[in-house]
Amino acid sequence: MNCIFCKIIQKEIPSTIIYEDEHTLVFMDIAKDVDGHMLAIPKKHVKNILDCDTETLHHLMNTVQKVSQHCIDCGYDGVNLLNASGESAGQSVPHFHIHIIPRKHQDGIDAWPHFNGALTHPEILFQLLKM
Repeated sequence: MNCIFCKIIQKEIPSTIIYEDEHTLVFMDIAKDVDGHMLAIPKKHVKNILDCDTETLHHLMNTVQKVSQHCIDCGYDGVNLLNASGESAGQSVPHFHIHIIPRKHQDGIDAWPHFNGALTHPEILFQLLKM
């Protein structure tokens, strides 16, 4: 498999591992875009949340919660959790991952996307999306 995250899991590519257990791995992102940026991934290769089985998702979210709480214990005030599932959503690596970004009050980071406004009436979208 030619997946960069699978190569990190197999230790074929060096990484700075923050946390690891039987099912998951959390490592520092190399983007150098914001202090403390980490990526949490399942060790099982799944492309994104849309093809992730319940057990793998459970393990990953448990790890995300554990590492997020550790950030608070280390002096941060909160975390942003970011995920893009599918190329149209901006997913650039085809291995399910969740970005964990530790936050401090008034750190100047704008991690929320800017939206230009809805194009479709909310009632139409409600009818489309209700389950």
